[in-house]
Amino acid sequence: MTADPRLAPIVNYFTTRGWQPLPFQVETWAAYLAGRSGLVQVPTGSGKTYAAVMGPMAEMLASPAEGLQLLYVTPLRALSRDIEQAIKAPIEAMGWGITVESRTGDTSSARKAKQLKTMPNILITTPESLAVMLSYKDGAKRFGSLQGVILDEWHELISSKRGTQAELCLGYLRSHRPRLRTWAISATLGNLEEAAQTAVGLGTEPVIIRSDLKRDTVITSICPESVDTFPWAGHLGLRMFETLVAALDREKSTLIFTNTRNQAERWYQALNFALPEEAERIALHHGSIDVKEREAIEAGVKSGEIKWVVCTSSLDLGVDFQPVERVVQIGSAKNLARLLQRAGRSAHVPEGTSEVFFLPTNALELLEISAFRRGLETGDMETRRPQHKPYDVLVQHLVTLACGDGFEPHKTLEHLRQTVAYADLTDEEYQWILNFIEKGGQCLGAYPRYKKVVLEDGVYQVSDAKLARIHRMGIGTITSNTPIKIVYTNRKAIGTVEESFVSRLKKGDVFFFAGRQLEYFQLKDMVLYVKGTRKKSTVTPTWGGGQLAISDTLSHHLRHAVERVRLYCGEAAPTLLSISSSMASLNLEESTPDETRSPQSSAVGITSGTPL
Repeated sequence: MTADPRLAPIVNYFTTRGWQPLPFQVETWAAYLAGRSGLVQVPTGSGKTYAAVMGPMAEMLASPAEGLQLLYVTPLRALSRDIEQAIKAPIEAMGWGITVESRTGDTSSARKAKQLKTMPNILITTPESLAVMLSYKDGAKRFGSLQGVILDEWHELISSKRGTQAELCLGYLRSHRPRLRTWAISATLGNLEEAAQTAVGLGTEPVIIRSDLKRDTVITSICPESVDTFPWAGHLGLRMFETLVAALDREKSTLIFTNTRNQAERWYQALNFALPEEAERIALHHGSIDVKEREAIEAGVKSGEIKWVVCTSSLDLGVDFQPVERVVQIGSAKNLARLLQRAGRSAHVPEGTSEVFFLPTNALELLEISAFRRGLETGDMETRRPQHKPYDVLVQHLVTLACGDGFEPHKTLEHLRQTVAYADLTDEEYQWILNFIEKGGQCLGAYPRYKKVVLEDGVYQVSDAKLARIHRMGIGTITSNTPIKIVYTNRKAIGTVEESFVSRLKKGDVFFFAGRQLEYFQLKDMVLYVKGTRKKSTVTPTWGGGQLAISDTLSHHLRHAVERVRLYCGEAAPTLLSISSSMASLNLEESTPDETRSPQSSAVGITSGTPL
């Protein structure tokens, strides 16, 4: 199975841990060592990180070299900590001479400056941080020894402009390292072939490796005992609060997912109010909470000190939470793949059984429960298409290259056309973009600040150091309202909120954030100073981007569920009771076991007295 002698150190490490390499891991290692690029699709918690990194590490051990050998790109900087620990574990245990570091927005400026001079053998980073590195001089030299790139959680990146940004960065690296190998790691997608091709670039035939590991997913519904007053739409689900509290087992580690940060704050507040004796074992986790506090919460979950975590998509990906036994989804996840991803947070080990408990917040979501089950039963999964020629991302990328070593327009066009996103970029379109960054285009040519690059000796460059600094500060494609940092008056950081929320507050106002009652003290230099208070308030921050759309795939099954209810009701107008009755009568909750789920442990209508 592991005939290549270069894999001997890897097999030895697995043996010391009492592990047996899984077939998909060995296949991935062999493909990498054979010079191939591709995509690995495996269930969450099946050993994908070691499948991706052990091949490159085996090569490093067989042929030691200085400089950067492997680039590991992850969509969330929070994941970099766990990935770094996972990669360092065998290195430290076996005494391998391989260096590993992370570079994200949380990395100190001193560490970043040091990395630009001396790169580790393995660097874990994000698409934005990778782009920033390309904006410095000697980028080609800095990546001159690079052998491989790993794109983690590729299904999360591919359909966004962040994915396009990663494509462009990889296209640049391949133009300097033609034999560069790229491996994407992805959850289940409806278009794996397209996702693989996007990751490796045009002109390279990808290898697609699938795992035959079975991970059953049990979906259990928590519905109201009485549907008479259940809302038809909207709401945060808090009217089901007592039902959930009565049903949860306080000794089982549980992640309670919500779809927005505001909803997470409200649910955490409600849980703390109802269970003050459990306050030390309940935590709140979302992307606007200070990174040190998030790290402490993640450590508490792993150690078992924290039992319940109310969270958002900040814990969707990557973080290895093997102690987690239950997952609760408050409201519809709106997406089949997202629900499976969150369910996979429980039993985060190969061939474990994931359990997710679905708590609807309104009547329509009673039908969405049925739609989710039908979608999983048929094996349907959403496709995620790459972006098609987003000009703004390309403009930013070209200015980034101009800040660094500069770029030759004709050579750059060649590697741009090797990406899926810009494969059909025309000469006219490219010339328009070059004119825009050089002269400001037809509309902005009168403003000097929009003349970002100059052409010298056939190479576009940014000659103004101040302009380069300003550009680096804006690298990225994530849009958001202006963030306001929240700190205590003793300067201890709590997190960030959007300026639009702070603008509605005045001195003395109390609001609930990061699980605390806070009083507005002073706003200065984009920092909101606050004090802890015993005053009560139900005001919580709101953030943009909270309106999740139902995926096309789920919508298809939801439409059929609605049609079945209509047939059941006949001419009578549907009521909440008739919806509930029709679901039971038509057995909409029935599921058939297959590779992704097991028979449901219960039907729709679990009561508050039923422990989870």
